Amino acid sequence: MVVRRPPGRRAQILAVAAELFHRSGYHQVSMSEVAAGVGITAPALYRHFRGKPELLDHVVRLGLDALAEGLRTARTTGEIGAALAAVAVGHRPLGTLVQRDARLLPPARRAALRRELRADVTLMATALRAERHELTAADAELLCWSALSACAGLSYQSAAPQPRRAEALLRELVAAVLAVPLSGPAAGHPAPAPAPAPVTASAPASVTAPAPAPAAAPEARPQARREELLAAAVRLFHQRGFDNVSTDRLGAAVGISGPSVYRHFDSKAQLLAASLVRSRERLWHEVDGAIAAADGPEAALAAGLGAYVGFALRNGDYLGAMLSETERLAPPDRRAALDFRRDFLRTWVGLLRQVRPECDAAAARIRVHALFALVNDGVRNRPHSARPDLGECLLRLGRAVLGLS
Repeated sequence: MVVRRPPGRRAQILAVAAELFHRSGYHQVSMSEVAAGVGITAPALYRHFRGKPELLDHVVRLGLDALAEGLRTARTTGEIGAALAAVAVGHRPLGTLVQRDARLLPPARRAALRRELRADVTLMATALRAERHELTAADAELLCWSALSACAGLSYQSAAPQPRRAEALLRELVAAVLAVPLSGPAAGHPAPAPAPAPVTASAPASVTAPAPAPAAAPEARPQARREELLAAAVRLFHQRGFDNVSTDRLGAAVGISGPSVYRHFDSKAQLLAASLVRSRERLWHEVDGAIAAADGPEAALAAGLGAYVGFALRNGDYLGAMLSETERLAPPDRRAALDFRRDFLRTWVGLLRQVRPECDAAAARIRVHALFALVNDGVRNRPHSARPDLGECLLRLGRAVLGLS
């Protein structure tokens, strides 16, 4: 007697795995949990996939294949918007999985995924330049990457929005992003906010560190060394991942031995938590200060946008680590990080709805998530992150996704 597997079992597995990885993070999900979600045993799951890395690879590949297929016949900006919106809604976990979890794949697979995304963007940019002849290739690619990021913002919402409404709004956002002029006068657009005074007297102006710090004199103050470690930790955890950063590497980044790190922090996990706390304190300090100093909701939204872009330009490592490493925090620290994100989002949604009262809460959340994703990706996406005018470009793009004139 031949036992047949239920039709579509593989698709069921991929759908359940995508949702679990998206909700809990790759490290927090076991193969047994995926199997239980499908209604099969773990040994039965291994008959479909050899392990969790292969399962993650197939989940990400499924979404990227859908994106490539949708863009394959796109010839106009409207068709590009329809394709991006359909994938963002139909494969909602994809944005988070690409940004947060795909880095855990083998190097060859990561390189292949990057090539696929670059090919998609090249295809979109070619279609865009056919409509906007004034665009350079670099400008067209920046606009297309930004449209892709704005749609991926839907992935960061805690609850799935109403599909048809979300898809219609995302098409609108893509059209707005692809129409943004990246050169010419920018009347009424505030410049990205400069760095304010540090939150603490010993805090460095930026949490990013371009090179390892030289060995400090023995009399260096413990508080100064602690702040140096916080800055180095954000950079290294973002660039290499929590599991791939040793205490020896952390110590070397600030000129001390690995064991000396424990004079300042009880564990690597505590250092991760403290570094993310310090960075989000700075983020809140800058954005809230800009909003509070503004005269009226519209000015406050513009000032907040300028402050957020300014912070992002200086702190891309924190924005990356916030996304990729939050799941590695201990449960109380993870809850605190997620509470901050929720409150930060609520502030922006409330402000946007004051400026645009016709925008309901669901639409405002989609727009604000699109803004965060666009800016967070923009400051970390080479080679565009090296553009001298990136701050102004991000301001224009941010206003477009918020629906501001």
